[in-house]
Amino acid sequence: MSDPLQEARSRRIHQILNTESSYIQDGLASIHSSRFMTDPAFADAYARGVKAAGKDYMWHWRVHLGLWAASVAGRLPGEFVECGVNAGFMSSSIMQYLDWNRMEKTFYLLDTFSGIDEKYVSEAERAEGILEKNRDLLEEGFYVTDPAAVEKNFTQWKRVKIIQGSIPEILPLVPAETIAFLHVDLNCAPPEAACVEFFWNRLTPGALVLLDDYAYFGYHHQKASMDELASKLGVSIASIPTGQGLMIKP
Repeated sequence: MSDPLQEARSRRIHQILNTESSYIQDGLASIHSSRFMTDPAFADAYARGVKAAGKDYMWHWRVHLGLWAASVAGRLPGEFVECGVNAGFMSSSIMQYLDWNRMEKTFYLLDTFSGIDEKYVSEAERAEGILEKNRDLLEEGFYVTDPAAVEKNFTQWKRVKIIQGSIPEILPLVPAETIAFLHVDLNCAPPEAACVEFFWNRLTPGALVLLDDYAYFGYHHQKASMDELASKLGVSIASIPTGQGLMIKP
């Protein structure tokens, strides 16, 4: 027998989620305010990310978190690092938002520009088909394989260093002694943990580490790997409904 009260609640939720004020995209549905999307500075930054990627992936709230974290880190001493750049959606949005040419910082952008390096994939991830997914994304063109095009995208900004190669192999090529912001989006557990562990002692107190897929559906191996590292480092990770994770260096 149906429950009239539950049915009434379901109808009300359906009505709310179909109003103009609701947010339903990128795996997140919320009736809370998403007015940040109407902020001109956000809109410009997001549009610049879309321009870099050549497509709108409807990542508004995810980018909103990235812009917030970057703006906080922008007040701290240290450089910016992104591990997993692809076309540069997030990093382009950040540089647009912060008016990067006025910042006295360097943004280091690291990527294979050839998808996931198979030799760093864990056995558990292999068993769940990560290599097949990687090949599909390469064939579909989601993973960028033209580093020259990515480099061209960033020519409007100064102090941008693109480093191509596999992580963790290329991490020592980042000369920054202090880091204020670290964005990690490698879609593979072992190199993500290696990235955070490698840079941890270079992070300035209060530095922000934004993990793109920490709590995202289907990326549980990355969450388990980062939770293990966080425990080792004596910190915790905030799990965000966007699927991201946030760490702050004590």
